[in-house]
Amino acid sequence: MSSQNVVIVGAGPAGLISYNTLAAKAAKASNFDVILIDPRNFHVHQPSSLRMLVTDQGALEKRTLMPHNEALQNGKNKRVVHDKVVSITDKGTQGGHVTLASGETIDYSVLVLSTGSVWSGPLVWADTKEEIIAKAHDWRSKFKTSKNIVLVGGGAVGFELAGEIKDIYPNTNVTIVHTQLLPLNDTYTDSWRKLAKKGAEKRGINLVLGDAVEDFEIQNGKVTTRNGKSITTDLVVPTFGSKPNTEIFKTLGADALNESGFVRVQPTLQLVNHPRIFAAGDVIEWKEEKQLMKAMAHAPIIAQNVLAMVNGTNKLKPYKTSMEMIVLTNGKGGGSGFMGAMGGVALGDWFARMIKSKDLLIDMSKKAYAL
Repeated sequence: MSSQNVVIVGAGPAGLISYNTLAAKAAKASNFDVILIDPRNFHVHQPSSLRMLVTDQGALEKRTLMPHNEALQNGKNKRVVHDKVVSITDKGTQGGHVTLASGETIDYSVLVLSTGSVWSGPLVWADTKEEIIAKAHDWRSKFKTSKNIVLVGGGAVGFELAGEIKDIYPNTNVTIVHTQLLPLNDTYTDSWRKLAKKGAEKRGINLVLGDAVEDFEIQNGKVTTRNGKSITTDLVVPTFGSKPNTEIFKTLGADALNESGFVRVQPTLQLVNHPRIFAAGDVIEWKEEKQLMKAMAHAPIIAQNVLAMVNGTNKLKPYKTSMEMIVLTNGKGGGSGFMGAMGGVALGDWFARMIKSKDLLIDMSKKAYAL
């Protein structure tokens, strides 16, 4: 085994792709080892998780919960550790070590942190398959027995969940309450946001825009919005945005995070004041939407810069923001897409069906992660 450890914390899109890329290089060079640390022995594929929570059709839990296979976990100059990092001790240019929940410490020459997001409501995932599958059964039962459902948050999660519910329960009244006057946010053009709005309304999804639900308690079969609107409901589901999962970064000191909890990084994706620590994915402070494809785009920069560092060079490559793009599903048969090129291009049902709505990026992601 080598004396240099590259430790990657978090087996999400950026972590898995970085790990596989670096492990292939390590097997040939043998001058460093790659260690991937994650509490789970499987990957939760977020894009298909909403459909998994609504229906048992297609047994999606078998494809959404992607096991860490033998090839990923074992091989020359690489290994996977299923544990949780609870603290980081950084020694600057000398590397450092991470401490695990089990009490074990693992030294690093270079550290990569890709710990992802913390979600609310149905998208809070446990660390075992059994718990997640039990949760899926619970949510399926809730959706099946509810005649009136309120989704609090009109971003991608709220709109996609509404479409999945309408696919299976077309007669259920689904209402999305969103703080802005159009769906999602102003990263995207008004013309595309109006297209997304039209697609939801076409399916009978009720939209309450420019308003919010602050008290989730149902009283007399209703919830009341901030603006005083009363909505009949059996079930209130939080579908608002995520927060960065950066609790362990706090052990690096007050300078590691900004006021919103995102990791302060340089263009090379190194942490500010921590030259041998990199960050990728949803956790970084960067002006772009937090998405799977963005996290995937971080991975090649991370891998190249880590390789440069373990090989003793200072030729690090900066990350350049990817074009804003989103594919918003509306059930299996529809949705819409947006590409930020040429001032913003809006695309309809055919594009969403072709790219995402049917397969929910499962096959593409499994191939990218080598799972």
